[in-house]
Amino acid sequence: QVQLAESGGGLVQAGGSLRLSCAASGLTFSHFLMGWFRQAPGKEREFVATIDYVTGRTGYADSVKGRFTISRDNAKNTVYLQMNSLESEDTAVYYCALDRNWVLLRRTVSEYAYWGQGTQVTISS
Repeated sequence: QVQLAESGGGLVQAGGSLRLSCAASGLTFSHFLMGWFRQAPGKEREFVATIDYVTGRTGYADSVKGRFTISRDNAKNTVYLQMNSLESEDTAVYYCALDRNWVLLRRTVSEYAYWGQGTQVTISS
């Protein structure tokens, strides 16, 4: 059974940086997408970034492009989200997601089958 475990959330001042990690376990397949989504209070869960775990192709939401970087460590089955120049609008619970359909870089919640529990990121102004 696929399991995803996020870590690295916390409280940081505006303009600061954080790095989130997502470790995957229970994988029985080798090619997949891993993505990050976030959900702020009272809002729907939204796409942040995604990566093709084999080729390294990446996709980003316009709101984070140039500030966030998604990467992976194949040896550790771990994906990272480096977040720089954080803004108060980035405050949310961040979720890691995974799906076996890797042909397209998917950007919607319904296209990902596996989800982590989430990690809180709070930006203070």
